Amino acid sequence: MSHPTAVRFPAPDANPSTANLDGWVVTEGTPTMKTWVQHTSHDGRMISGTWEATPGSYHATYAAYEFVHIMEGEITITPDGGVPIHVGPGDAFVIEANFKGTWKIEKAVRKHFCIPLK
Repeated sequence: MSHPTAVRFPAPDANPSTANLDGWVVTEGTPTMKTWVQHTSHDGRMISGTWEATPGSYHATYAAYEFVHIMEGEITITPDGGVPIHVGPGDAFVIEANFKGTWKIEKAVRKHFCIPLK
């Protein structure tokens, strides 16, 4: 069976997940999030999609590595005991597995993500 080697994301559908991500706890404000998983690799080992969040802060605990590309908005990410980084439109970055820290959504954000699954 042949699998496509290049896949374009479909437009986000009308039914995103609106649950807070596992390991994410609101620490300031009343932010909300939406997640669209728009692709799962043929072997089920990688997911990719789009995520949106409104202003506010979360304390996040990561179990897996994540690649991120910010399309809109601004975020200040501060690892516990670490130095804050500020990211905005056009920025790409990674969050290592086992990251713990604060994501402060400064301006409503929209990002693409890629996460390997175990």
